[in-house]
Amino acid sequence: MSDLIVGIDLGTTNSEVAAFSGGRVRVLGPGNGILPSCVGVSPSGEFLVGEAALNQQRLFPDRTIRGIKRKMGTSDTVSMAGHDYTPQEVSALILKELVNWASASLGEPVKRAVITVPAYFSDAQRNATREAGNMAGIEVVRILNEPTAASLAYGFSEGTRHTVMVYDLGGGTFDVSIVTIEGDVTEVLSSHGNNRLGGDDFDDLLVMHLQQEFHRQHGVFVGEEHRAARARLWWAAEQAKKQLSAEPYARVREEALIVENGKPLHLDAEISRDTYESLIRPLVDSTLDSVSKALDDAGRSSSSMDAILLIGGSTRTPLVSRLLRERTGLEPRQDVHPDLGVALGAGVLASRLAGQQVDRVLVDVSPFSFGPSYLGERGGVSYPYCYHPVIRRNTPLPVTRTESYYTSYPGQTTVEIQVFQGDNEDALNNILVGNFRVEGLKDTKEPNEVLCRMSLDIDGILHVSAIEKATGKSKQITIGGALQPKTEREVEDSRRKIEDLFRRREGAAAFGEWDETGEDDLPAEYELLNPPPEDVAAEPVEPAEATPADPAWAELRHKAVDLIKRARAASGKMHGEDREEARELQAAIEEAVSGHDSRSLNEKIRSLEELLFFVEGS
Repeated sequence: MSDLIVGIDLGTTNSEVAAFSGGRVRVLGPGNGILPSCVGVSPSGEFLVGEAALNQQRLFPDRTIRGIKRKMGTSDTVSMAGHDYTPQEVSALILKELVNWASASLGEPVKRAVITVPAYFSDAQRNATREAGNMAGIEVVRILNEPTAASLAYGFSEGTRHTVMVYDLGGGTFDVSIVTIEGDVTEVLSSHGNNRLGGDDFDDLLVMHLQQEFHRQHGVFVGEEHRAARARLWWAAEQAKKQLSAEPYARVREEALIVENGKPLHLDAEISRDTYESLIRPLVDSTLDSVSKALDDAGRSSSSMDAILLIGGSTRTPLVSRLLRERTGLEPRQDVHPDLGVALGAGVLASRLAGQQVDRVLVDVSPFSFGPSYLGERGGVSYPYCYHPVIRRNTPLPVTRTESYYTSYPGQTTVEIQVFQGDNEDALNNILVGNFRVEGLKDTKEPNEVLCRMSLDIDGILHVSAIEKATGKSKQITIGGALQPKTEREVEDSRRKIEDLFRRREGAAAFGEWDETGEDDLPAEYELLNPPPEDVAAEPVEPAEATPADPAWAELRHKAVDLIKRARAASGKMHGEDREEARELQAAIEEAVSGHDSRSLNEKIRSLEELLFFVEGS
């Protein structure tokens, strides 16, 4: 008997097959190796499976079957083109196509497989999966829990005992499992989820949003009677969802979506990531409830987790990682392809059962995070070196990500982009890897939106672009060797460089070398980016307090300098305790200026003024 064994992820929305090939575990098949879990019969009677079946599903739902996994283990039958099929028979058609893919890729027949199932599957559902495999002509050598497969793909079967959370949000289902792994022994402590929640539901919400936008533009609602138009909206929504995982905006253009009274009506709508995330936020929040229940059922806390592993294509949505990070304090890992992780994990086990020495899936990831500094708030005060990554470490390569920022003040026509490597929220604690200026931006009455796009390839070359959203004007820098570790000297040189920039930006000579003319022109280094406002639909507002980028701050600093000169001049008239208090207040004022802490600065100025009132008046 052949020792060839493949691993199969028989998914609700998509399915994949993986095996040991070319010295490593790989996903097999044409294109990206993803087969939509969809079968159908065309109007001409042709049998369809995968992409072809999915394409006709919206137009001919009575001739197409999708999401059969939800019916596994039941006695239900489904109808397709006038014929009834059991869930096992439909699943067998999908498995047969995957086996054909694998046989073609490997050059020999495939007869044995490991097939994955959700951790919550009952015995009836697991037996139905085995039956489907037998109907497809393959021996099912192992039924493997999906969270266990994910842990194998990430390499958590190596070494000591680990406790991990596997968060699996696919196209049609969601489940979260708490798993312990030690060597070859994997134990699922608890599972929770929703087998009717996934990326398809995100698509449906976007479709409703596009329907409303089309009605707003034309006064016509795209209803059930517009079957072709609804199919196009569904496709457009899915593409927009994918784009919004990497970009802050997606544009949907569908020409002649509907012809009304002989007139073609077009849809042209822009969707922001913030709008999209507001639509799906209740659904994502519900997954966090499942996370809490799974932890409670396992008798564990988030702090006891060694890692959070993300599986399923819908985990690409940035909101998912952000909310998990906020809820658990852990950085979710997504360094294994989310759509392929379960299949790759099944492939790891299949390869081991076939006698191959495989520890984990090998992937190219970025070992570092990259992002620009920006003018934001830290500790309630304005700070010019705020930072959060655009590309996060452990992201699979190649990768392109875009984030939205705003210029620091109305009328700003130049921005300075400083690119850092690291994870610290203070850019000065990271490594400066490059900087460039974008000039000639549109002179606007409100802060101007600028997109920062970063692309990192497997050779470690980082491309950074700043793009004015309103006009498309852009400038780019290429940073070679971005993934090479920095030497101690390079790190020290970088630190000195940014400290020098910081000192100049702060106007470090404010106390003693102040320009007595009172002129305080805004230096070029102030021309930074701001983070996007909390609600992008709202009009940008002026800051409520003095910041380094507005005239009130300069006035406040002048006042502080004046006051310190008065305190030094009055020092000889002070008693010992008053003199010591004055010195402490002077130091506090200098610290507040250095930290851009206008609240503290106002408070300390008032305290020193009160002290001087009594000293100077005596």
